[in-house]
Amino acid sequence: MTATFETQRAALADVVAIPVTPFAEDGSVERDTYRALLRRLLDGGITTLTPNGNTGEFYALTPEERRLVTELTVDEAGDRSTILVGIGHDVPTAIASARHARDLGAQMVMVHQPVHPYVSQAGWVDYHRAVAEAVPELGVVPYIRNAQLTGARLAELADACPNVIGVKYAVPDAARFAAFARDAGLDRFVWVAGLAEPYAPSYFSAGATGFTSGLVNVAPAVSLNMIEALRCGDYPAAMKVWEQIRRFEELRAANGSANNVTVVKEALASLGLCRREVRPPSKPLPETERAEVAAIAAGWSI
Repeated sequence: MTATFETQRAALADVVAIPVTPFAEDGSVERDTYRALLRRLLDGGITTLTPNGNTGEFYALTPEERRLVTELTVDEAGDRSTILVGIGHDVPTAIASARHARDLGAQMVMVHQPVHPYVSQAGWVDYHRAVAEAVPELGVVPYIRNAQLTGARLAELADACPNVIGVKYAVPDAARFAAFARDAGLDRFVWVAGLAEPYAPSYFSAGATGFTSGLVNVAPAVSLNMIEALRCGDYPAAMKVWEQIRRFEELRAANGSANNVTVVKEALASLGLCRREVRPPSKPLPETERAEVAAIAAGWSI
């Protein structure tokens, strides 16, 4: 019997939370704090979690730490959440990570955009096909940041691998997204706005039904308010939320998104929820910007 992945598809059409990875004073992953942050998300109504996403500092974690984060997430969430594990790097590493996620009971994997400097479109298909074929039981979600990739290539991948069920699309161009989704098959995949709340309204208008979020770590209710408005087609209400989170997201996006994770951790630190430390090549916020982030977080009445 061919898997239909209905549960996984429904989980993608939602707020897809990307948890931060908190670090202890000695630089190690702070396990208890991570679990507490996950519980806060789950208690706040979040039901889709992506351990080892970019907001979780995927590329700054060791292989052992990535496995640990996956294990902690699956164990803490239990049946309260659908787990979409971030994987990537070379093909054998990505496959090993996907199988580890599968063996723990995770339901899906998100394949990070390959960071190799020379990525051909045919090679992109081969990379994702190798991963998807290794774990046919899992839903597979490519993370697309490459504006050169065509929708036809995604359709080619899904023809070979029916477990490719959704797409995290993170090219900052709503018109390109609309064309890409239609070229690939608008109804064939679950389209997740991969640039979070700032792009969610425009991407939903073009066919997205879910969005990723790092902000959700700080204020789950804010992210849920936005998706509820978008599901109802109430774009004025969604834009009210957009206005509410605009400055926070501008701070994250400044200087080529240099502080994307830093701002989220700073907000959590201001609330006493985790330490502010991030790993190189990220860097903590200077003192001059910390007060502004704290004021924004406090203003969300968390």
